[in-house]
Amino acid sequence: MNKIIVPIDFSEYSLFALETAAILAKRNNAEVLALHMLEIDKGRLTDSNNAQDEQVVFFLKLAERKFEEFLEKDFLEGIHVTPIVKHFKVFSEVSDVAEEFDADMIVMGSHGSSGLSEIFVGSNTEKVVRHSEIPVLVVKHKPSKLNFDTVVFACDFSEKMVEPYLKANKMFNNMKLLYVNVPGEGFRSSSETDTIVADFLKKADGNLDKLNDVHYTADYSIEKGILNSANLLGADLIAIPTHGRKGIAHFFSGSVSEDVANHANLPVLTFKI
Repeated sequence: MNKIIVPIDFSEYSLFALETAAILAKRNNAEVLALHMLEIDKGRLTDSNNAQDEQVVFFLKLAERKFEEFLEKDFLEGIHVTPIVKHFKVFSEVSDVAEEFDADMIVMGSHGSSGLSEIFVGSNTEKVVRHSEIPVLVVKHKPSKLNFDTVVFACDFSEKMVEPYLKANKMFNNMKLLYVNVPGEGFRSSSETDTIVADFLKKADGNLDKLNDVHYTADYSIEKGILNSANLLGADLIAIPTHGRKGIAHFFSGSVSEDVANHANLPVLTFKI
């Protein structure tokens, strides 16, 4: 990992993301690309009115100064931080910036949900996850040691999950695989799941060495199964595939990754299918 991009909107949650990226950067000797999006109406910037021009310039300079002050953090000491200010951009285009600068990961903070309020849905974080071609780490709390000692990778073990699994496997050597069985059309017998998992590991790894790292659970929904199992397995991170631009990870029936990222207290790392 060489470059980590962190979108900054000056919120407490983007501060959590920045500190998380700093910890990862120190471990990997990586560069942090701190990105601030100036979402100023293009019409205002092209207006020939002098007073309007002066007002726009004032707000641009004010935002840039605030951005510089935001990056004056002790936890960034010793880390190569590159501030990036983009105009006319929106958060759904963070993936374009990540591609431009050849970033390896995006780290974003998210409110998550509170009660029935689905803050994550439609949020900037959701837009980034949906459009990103590279892994996106979603965090909701101030990081401590950020030791991903136990990582749970949840999927349905279909062939399209092989590539995201291999990407996750390169990052973590302590990964537990999870299959969630639910009532209804998606239900599979024990023999069926055994066959599917074995075929998956043969395609992905060429062997069955990780068969003992596969965990099975039954629950009323995929989301509940992932969250409950992550808790029982003592997970520090949930890794999950996503379909990206088609919507957030409808790899089972329903928007599983969206729900997991929205409701999990743990960091959630998404991988594009």
